[in-house]
Amino acid sequence: MNHLITWEEPFCGAGNNCFRIGTDGAGSAYIAVSGAEEHYVTDSREALRALIRDIKAGKADHLL
Repeated sequence: MNHLITWEEPFCGAGNNCFRIGTDGAGSAYIAVSGAEEHYVTDSREALRALIRDIKAGKADHLL
């Protein structure tokens, strides 16, 4: 089933590394590379909240 995805403005790092986060009315969240939104990763909004909390807490710092 296709849902209308509402995309946030891109989050961009150095260079052209831009990601977009979106949500739909069915409670799903989406992450995609800016300009390629048709190729996204999706999960629940709660999973997106947990991902953002973990990143803010430093759990992905080893990837920097």
